[in-house]
Amino acid sequence: MATAAKFLGATVLGATVLGATVLGLGWAELPPAVARAQSAPADLKAFAVHINRTPKQPWPGYGVYLGNGLVLTAAHVPANVAATKPHVVIAGQDLPAALVKQGSLDGVDLTLLAIDGTKLPIWLRMRRMPICDQSPYPGEQVVVAIPEGTAPSRVLPLGALPADMRARFGTAIADVATTGNSGSGVFDRADLCLLGIVSRKISVTRTPFAIGAPSRTTDIAKYFVPSATIKAFIPPGVSF
Repeated sequence: MATAAKFLGATVLGATVLGATVLGLGWAELPPAVARAQSAPADLKAFAVHINRTPKQPWPGYGVYLGNGLVLTAAHVPANVAATKPHVVIAGQDLPAALVKQGSLDGVDLTLLAIDGTKLPIWLRMRRMPICDQSPYPGEQVVVAIPEGTAPSRVLPLGALPADMRARFGTAIADVATTGNSGSGVFDRADLCLLGIVSRKISVTRTPFAIGAPSRTTDIAKYFVPSATIKAFIPPGVSF
């Protein structure tokens, strides 16, 4: 059996290991008193954005609006920001994005971008997305949001993942086919805080015993960068 992790946008091989394959898939400051949180899972769509390179890539890239003009996504979605000059599509507007901090697929798969928050409607400028304080736990009920909608899922136990994937890709959700791809936000269903950012799809390839029979690859999970890593990634002094 082989396992793999794949990009959830561009089909670029991130790593092939024994048993599994993983594919990667200007600010407007507002007083804290006016910041508003979301009150229902459906509200999470307001924080979901499209992220497009220049020229636009053929696959959809997603991200999460944190507030105060800041947008978080998976690093491989915009890739090298200086070269791809990404735009953020939010609230019906296509806004150029500036780099705040860039990660990498092989390191921390996160990139923090900034857009001109003054261009957003006032109802969105008043909102903030808190990052969860708690770590993901097995069975935790979550919601994955993209601009087109939301989908429920759950955090998988480590035992559901290939042994050689658990150390690096231990935070994962089920429901691969129905949830958003790279850059999508994973939100705790109860607290509606940001629990993680979707990074990669985890697949398992099984080879039949019969000689000449074709191998079969099954997508079993999506790895997400967890909230603790997100908090550590955001630079000191950057607030939202």
